[in-house]
Amino acid sequence: MSQPVYNVLFLCTGNSARSILAEAILSREGQGRFRGYSAGSQPADSINPNTLTLLKALGYDTAPFRPKSWDEFGAPGAPVMDFIFTVCDDAAGETCPVWPGHPATSHWSIPDPAKATGTHAEISEVFDETYRLLATRIAAFVSLPLTKLDRVALHHHLDDISRMDGGAASSAA
Repeated sequence: MSQPVYNVLFLCTGNSARSILAEAILSREGQGRFRGYSAGSQPADSINPNTLTLLKALGYDTAPFRPKSWDEFGAPGAPVMDFIFTVCDDAAGETCPVWPGHPATSHWSIPDPAKATGTHAEISEVFDETYRLLATRIAAFVSLPLTKLDRVALHHHLDDISRMDGGAASSAA
């Protein structure tokens, strides 16, 4: 019996850094079990160049990525999402579209690397840290036994993942 493929949408305001990184990571780490997407409430004109540099350095094909409005995913004919994760506090506070299918949601508060200042090396370090944090959370998410969890247990796990700092889940409730 084949496992289901889950659609996952990562949201932020500009869809130029965090959500693009998350989409890329999930597409690689999901090993065919997950399809990653990303969008923004106010998408930027282009992907942040530091995002592209990092993804290329890590061997990702960056051609498929582009900033998109979250409206694309609420429109008729759009893929129905199973999970939606906001990765920035601004997007989490906005009124989101009504998503078909009532996907499970969680907020992963991650600082915006696009706001980093300093030398090129310092900015690169901020992007590397953002990638590491997202990769840790996504690894925990893709390892969940989704077919065995009821909705309450799933939300408990998603809450635990949202508190991860890149190592282990925070013990704060």
